[in-house]
Amino acid sequence: MVQVDVFWSYAFGAGFAMSAARQLAHDREKNNGNFFENKYFTHTLLFLSILFVPSGASLLWAYPDWETMQVAVNKDSLPVWLVTAFTITNITQGLLGFWVTYHFIIKKKLYAAFFQSWISYFLFFFILVHGWDGTGYQRFFSFTRPDFLAWNWANAKVWLTCPVALMLLFWGVFLVPWLGLLCGRWIIDGYNYGNVDVERAKQATFTGVCLDFLKLIFGYGLGMAIGASLLIHGAEKLTGSFSLGWVLGVPVFAVLAYLLVLRRKMLLYRLADSLILPAGELT
Repeated sequence: MVQVDVFWSYAFGAGFAMSAARQLAHDREKNNGNFFENKYFTHTLLFLSILFVPSGASLLWAYPDWETMQVAVNKDSLPVWLVTAFTITNITQGLLGFWVTYHFIIKKKLYAAFFQSWISYFLFFFILVHGWDGTGYQRFFSFTRPDFLAWNWANAKVWLTCPVALMLLFWGVFLVPWLGLLCGRWIIDGYNYGNVDVERAKQATFTGVCLDFLKLIFGYGLGMAIGASLLIHGAEKLTGSFSLGWVLGVPVFAVLAYLLVLRRKMLLYRLADSLILPAGELT
């Protein structure tokens, strides 16, 4: 979707760099700190240009109302500049995610590098769940704009078998294996670089790595996005004001997220330590 793909693309780039963190750190001197000169960057560029951009472009062409979160009425209502910017940023934001994560890695700010993946997935899911007006999930689970304008929960059941869902499934058949195989393999291969925890390296499995990755995306990305949305909706109902819902809900979520999940030694930090690096190496 146009409004979220900028974050999704960033998440892909950040995720690829994070998965190869140990390799990138090991090779930084050989590459003179140039993030263009490594195979991990090349794979990221190929993934974005061969699969991610075509998937978004095809959905925008076929279902412009859904792909714009029910803002556009049809293809004729899409300005040319929007379509152009959409296809360009689906690549450039991914490269930006890789570049930012890479530079945190070579500066040994490894938790900050891992954080790039979480924040991008969190923002991605927050827009899908809440959006800009609290109706993000309604826009997502409505096949067409008229469905959204007459929203009810039956839309979600219908959406599961609508052409949009089937096209997403089609692209997922190609996107998910490519993403999972590369990231999982790179994380496991990374145990051969740097200060290796031998016992932990022996215990690492592709399945375990993929499950940790899913925990990052859906547990801490989607789960925390739902939590943030609920707090904003709750504050809105208590105050009777849409604006105060944001003013009160966002700070409360930020404090809780920091105290319970994001600060060092807490849940996200432990997942970062579990997923990409031996204990004690995160800085």
